[in-house]
Amino acid sequence: MAWKRKECSRVDDVTQRKVVVVGGGAAGMLAAWAAAQAGAHVTLLEKMERLGTKILISGGGKCNLCHAGPMDDVRNKFRHNEANFLRNAFRVFSNDDYLQLLTAKGLEVYTRPDGRIFPEPPADAKDVVEVMEAIVREAGVNIVLGAKIHGLLVTNDKAIGVEMDDGSRIGADALIIAVGGSSYPLTGCTGDGWKWMASLGHTIVPLTAALAPLYLEESPNWAADWSGVSLRDCVLRARAVNAQGEKGKERVRWRGDMLFTHKGISGPVSLGVSREIAEAWPDASLAEVDLFPDMREDELRGEIDKWCLNYPRRSVGALLESVAPARLARPIARVAMLDMEVKGSYFIAKARQRLVVALKGWVIGKVRAVPLERGEVVAGGVALAEVDNRTMMSRKVSGLYLCGEILDIAGPVGGYNLQAAWSTGFVAGKAAAAPPRAD
Repeated sequence: MAWKRKECSRVDDVTQRKVVVVGGGAAGMLAAWAAAQAGAHVTLLEKMERLGTKILISGGGKCNLCHAGPMDDVRNKFRHNEANFLRNAFRVFSNDDYLQLLTAKGLEVYTRPDGRIFPEPPADAKDVVEVMEAIVREAGVNIVLGAKIHGLLVTNDKAIGVEMDDGSRIGADALIIAVGGSSYPLTGCTGDGWKWMASLGHTIVPLTAALAPLYLEESPNWAADWSGVSLRDCVLRARAVNAQGEKGKERVRWRGDMLFTHKGISGPVSLGVSREIAEAWPDASLAEVDLFPDMREDELRGEIDKWCLNYPRRSVGALLESVAPARLARPIARVAMLDMEVKGSYFIAKARQRLVVALKGWVIGKVRAVPLERGEVVAGGVALAEVDNRTMMSRKVSGLYLCGEILDIAGPVGGYNLQAAWSTGFVAGKAAAAPPRAD
């Protein structure tokens, strides 16, 4: 049974709030630290044998800490309702606030030209987790690892603690749920929180993958043996597809790097379009790549014309290998219906135009799946209207605070989701530690 509505013993010390945080990821650690800093007695329960397991895989193990720039700009990268919900949290705890927390412990960071902030190499995600754990422990938080929770204790619509798998109970004046979503279940994210919240009457917005790889159908335009091949600074577009498999209206696009995998594609561009593809499934499922996003078709055609004039004795294959990875030269030639052996001086105008079209709109295949379990975050979750964004407290159950990925928030790739976790965790922790307001 997920929930037990029964009385639980309370602490006698009325001067110090007892806060229990469930989940030791990004939001949970920040919430525990903030609550302890505010004077609460805090217990952090994590079912894995270490804290921050999902942080370890963020940014490919490099850990994209957050995004640079004014917090209003960061907030506006989220969907409208999510941005409105995050307004207070981003004002109260900003990217600068979080970075100061890390750098005060000696962790150096740097900002990429695209605004993404990472630990300064050789530091990586492991170092971030170590620093966060040190911060939490130094604040006096009692950390319990391998903590298996049977359910939450609620009575008279008020959260009063948790019941463990062994039948023991931990009482609390305030309970913070920061258990994450359901992507990468090996990190401990198995969707427990959504089941608990649904049991209390919370609305769970349907879940879809976000920041996920794309699995493609096998086709002449994509093959599993391309795994490991990357395209730098391209644009990936997702288009509608009709019953005949023909491309239609563009639904979403993202610019960045792309990596071919043995199942399809990954990398920033895949993560950038995955949520929209998953939500529009199966409509927006045709993946198309523009290898020259800064050039119009006529400009690219002019460059090909110059190449043919300058290198009349070189083959079309040599041209393709100069503009794309070697393993992709022949597939692109096949799409453009080109003979790889034709010399530049015999590369006719119609064939050149076919190459331009292929390079600017290479349909690599139809998306067969956007795996929920492989997404860095999950879209959907507890409906935001049912949570007070000033405190992160549930509007259904008093003393119950929600933060991080359990909420219906999913920002784009680039450190936005970790910022949402840090900020909502901070607000939840501070609010949970504060004495309840008199009615």
